[in-house]
Amino acid sequence: MLNSTSSIAVATLGTPRIGPRRELKTALESYWSGRSDEKALMATAAELRAANWARQRVLGVTVIPSNDFSLYDQVLDTSVLVGAIPSIYGWDGGPVPLATYFAMARGAEAGVSDPACAHAHGHGNGVPAQEMTKWFDTNYHYMVPEFSQGQKFALSSSKPVDEYREALALGHRTRPVLLGPVTFLKLGKSKDASLDPLSLLSDLLPVYTELLGRLAAEGADWVQLDEPCLVLDLDEAALDALRVAYATFAKNVPQLKIMLTTYFGGLGDNLATALSLPVAGLHVDLLRAPDQLHDVLTTAPEGLVLSLGAIDGRNIWRANLPSVVSRLEAAVAARGAGNIQIAPSCSLLHVPIDLDRETALDPELRTWLAFSLQKMSELATLGKALSGDHASVKDALTASAAAAAARKASPKVHDAVVAKRVAALTTDMERREAAFGERAKVQRAGFNLPAFPTTTIGSFPQTPEVRKARASHAKGLLSDADYNAFLYEETARAVRWQEEIGLDVLVHGEFERNDMVQYFGEQLAGFAFTENGWVQSYGSRCVRPPILFGDVSRPKPMTVEWWKYAQSLTTKPMKGMLTGPVTILNWSFVRDDMPRSASCLQIALAIRDEVADLEKAGARMIQIDEAALREGLPLRRVEWKGYLDWAVASFRICSSGARSETQIHTHMCYSEFNDIIDAIGAMDADVISIETSRSKMELLDAFKTYKYPNEIGPGVYDIHSPRVPEVVEMTDLLQLARQRLADDQLWINPDCGLKTRKWEEVAPALVNMVAAARLIRAMPR
Repeated sequence: MLNSTSSIAVATLGTPRIGPRRELKTALESYWSGRSDEKALMATAAELRAANWARQRVLGVTVIPSNDFSLYDQVLDTSVLVGAIPSIYGWDGGPVPLATYFAMARGAEAGVSDPACAHAHGHGNGVPAQEMTKWFDTNYHYMVPEFSQGQKFALSSSKPVDEYREALALGHRTRPVLLGPVTFLKLGKSKDASLDPLSLLSDLLPVYTELLGRLAAEGADWVQLDEPCLVLDLDEAALDALRVAYATFAKNVPQLKIMLTTYFGGLGDNLATALSLPVAGLHVDLLRAPDQLHDVLTTAPEGLVLSLGAIDGRNIWRANLPSVVSRLEAAVAARGAGNIQIAPSCSLLHVPIDLDRETALDPELRTWLAFSLQKMSELATLGKALSGDHASVKDALTASAAAAAARKASPKVHDAVVAKRVAALTTDMERREAAFGERAKVQRAGFNLPAFPTTTIGSFPQTPEVRKARASHAKGLLSDADYNAFLYEETARAVRWQEEIGLDVLVHGEFERNDMVQYFGEQLAGFAFTENGWVQSYGSRCVRPPILFGDVSRPKPMTVEWWKYAQSLTTKPMKGMLTGPVTILNWSFVRDDMPRSASCLQIALAIRDEVADLEKAGARMIQIDEAALREGLPLRRVEWKGYLDWAVASFRICSSGARSETQIHTHMCYSEFNDIIDAIGAMDADVISIETSRSKMELLDAFKTYKYPNEIGPGVYDIHSPRVPEVVEMTDLLQLARQRLADDQLWINPDCGLKTRKWEEVAPALVNMVAAARLIRAMPR
């Protein structure tokens, strides 16, 4: 039982699932490639879960979660759990095969579970993956649930029960974690615009009720139901859905205590509804919304257990523990230790696992950081201090305060030259020298490209040979000269191949780059990098976000020499490839001692310098990717304008120094653009490429309604799936695009960069893409 003593309970809400050495990634990719079987994959998964539970217990966590593990994504797990599986995947009830699960995640060739079904639905060479988008305002991606008219739900997986039993057998009484029913429905969509997913609630609740009953029968006394939708702007229908759902659970499974979990923001005007629900506990995020603590404490019903998200679950900075203790002591005094739990602001999924593995980090910087395991120790320290046991944690509290003071005073953080340059910014630096219409005439005359020009987004496959060479170079086993010679040859081969298949605008392939953010951060002052600080982006895709710890500047050019070499190999246009300031910011662990907007302006000035140097070298097409623009959007609409104003200004600062004849491209991926289309227009990029293949060009509706004047490359195939799309699929998508935009606006490209794919997938797909371009040029509107 929880809270059986006067000590404050310590919870984690969820933990990283990839393993300290990315064991899950290795196991998944081995399984997908056929090198191992399902039994081996499941054995690795069980080992990772067991290790997670054991580590938490050792570190002092008293409320250990189960069912926070996933082979791919927790939202996909929920779709499978409740039987929300579109008919295209050929599932007809019963336990969901692993092949079907991964087909929903990644797409699949014909013959996944019912090849006849795939052919019947017009996908003779397989089935596409479900749509994928960002999880709230994070860089984690989830698989979007898909619903249809007449949608039926059924409990189709025993995963939560199985993992509860698994933990219990190992001696851990856990609190199972489930995505709440209202958030699940709100995250989903239907191809039928008339279907409101919330209308399906009455059909979904019996499945949740059945599952909760099974967990209670297994001995679970608490369950964690995540409803992060409560930090969004909700209408009365959504609030009513929450009331109905939790009243149903209280009536039908009264013996099971529910910890209603919210995160990524404050409850705001939803607080009254959250506190009215018949649940035993409520978790609130005190990092994103510290000011909500007072209202929660003064209005929460007596006896409601409050879980206080006091440690940052989304960033890597060490907490100032004495300051946190001071702030929370009043809450403990008011509610009693038995009614308080200490937790991170959200699941620790979003931070790396273990700082102790980072032996190469600057020693001073290292003392300022905390990863998942260190945050668990911080939580345990807070739990003891707030329970009155200051003596046992005295040293930990003292060290925490000293680290905070040292970071604040460190000269490594502050650069007076950067501060002076930011202070000198003017609005003139945000404007191109001519309007788009004038620029377009100059650019079209200069480039003389065919209609529907073809290109790619930037990166080509990082083959085992590329990764091996990079690793050997990093270990000192391959000299600088030999490594560069290898990279030059890979680049030359990619350029020749692009010419051979007939692409119109080329890229150099980015073989020298480890990551689109890390590559730049490593060359900018103010950033640090880890060796093992991996976090999950989706499935087996893991990233090592840079650590932005100080003021940012560019000591020297970063990409010019690679661009010059690649352009020397061809007479076709070669794009210079940069990552934009907003994406660098949003995909980094950012400073918490200054506004994000201030850091973004510093990065924008550094990228502006790089654009100028590329132009001087002769580049006439420069792509500044802002893949993460939308994911930084605040969750509450009232805060959107402030964010978009400084985000757009940052992009314009880095791009507006370019001359009219220089064509500025940008790229955005996996986002809903309808509600930020004004900001996209204000960016004033000459060409924007976006993800549209999974949405069947639906995302272009926003550009049509807005009457977007600039040029646009809607992605014609999904690079996150191993499928090779047929020419007819791409031409069909292009015809849909032509229904929305003028022909002279359209470019043809994949959805995103090709780094994670294999050449045997990329080569035929791009050949088909070029063939589709040739066909569409001959087709009348």
